[in-house]
Amino acid sequence: MAGTSLLALIDDIATILDDVAAMSKVAAKKTAGVLGDDLALNAQQVAGVKADRELPVVWAVAVGSLKNKAILVPAALAISAFAPWGVTPLLMIGGAYLCFEGFEKLAHKFLHSKEEDEQHHAELVAAVTNPEVDLCALEKEKISGAIRTDFILSAEIIVIALGTVSAAPFSQQVAVLVSIAAIMTVGVYGIVAGIVKMDDAGLYLSQRAGGGLGAVRAFGRFLLAAAPKLMKLLSVLGTVAMFMVGGGILTHGIPLLHDVIHHAAESAQAVGGVGPALGWLTPHVADIVVGVLTGAVVLAVVSVATKVWGKLKGKN
Repeated sequence: MAGTSLLALIDDIATILDDVAAMSKVAAKKTAGVLGDDLALNAQQVAGVKADRELPVVWAVAVGSLKNKAILVPAALAISAFAPWGVTPLLMIGGAYLCFEGFEKLAHKFLHSKEEDEQHHAELVAAVTNPEVDLCALEKEKISGAIRTDFILSAEIIVIALGTVSAAPFSQQVAVLVSIAAIMTVGVYGIVAGIVKMDDAGLYLSQRAGGGLGAVRAFGRFLLAAAPKLMKLLSVLGTVAMFMVGGGILTHGIPLLHDVIHHAAESAQAVGGVGPALGWLTPHVADIVVGVLTGAVVLAVVSVATKVWGKLKGKN
């Protein structure tokens, strides 16, 4: 669960870094005039932003994550104590949102033309060149999307942790949830920070001077070449993780569907030779399929509702 949550968060952070890249590049040209040699420039573009903006973006999402957990821990304890029946419906709403967000990414990738993407890039560049535009406000708007994703994923982690200590005294429940919240935040965003700074490590190693360091410089060049490919791969896996996590929440919340998937997994596990692999794969594939279908439905409903609301506002 922590792995899929990490991938989903990395996907959102990678999207933020891509958009902030356009703003950072133009802002750098306005203030410095020169972006440096090709190697340094490539290193800046690997993660999507100038190096000095990568960690602040990750830090901003991490702080948002801590605020999310500061809300979620007492809320989970209160709901568990006074309205335990509300935990599953709230999680399912969050799961549906994750599916919606994941399908929106797919729709953007496959339904939007190259011209629309170029227009989006041009809008970001125009925003940077406009002195009246607050770049910090634009960046914060992007970051808020990742914090919303974190809220859903954190809620699921907190509820799962609460379920494991539901029979323990209240003081122990509090201690466990606070510990899990802190460990997950530091661990997840520490890993994310390491990933987005991978290119800087490669740049540093590739520029080491001195004899006998050829292997070190070669490894640095390898990191520089591998970093953009890794980010793209993680972005794809992150979108899949959104469907897997969101669909998993939904299938667990619908007993009949959960039973059908469970029986299908048992039947797959009975297949000779590849049974164990099929038994493990079946529920994950089912979660992804449910996630994609749910995301498509929610996106369609939101699109129709948005158009209707726009027309109603126009009439008024």
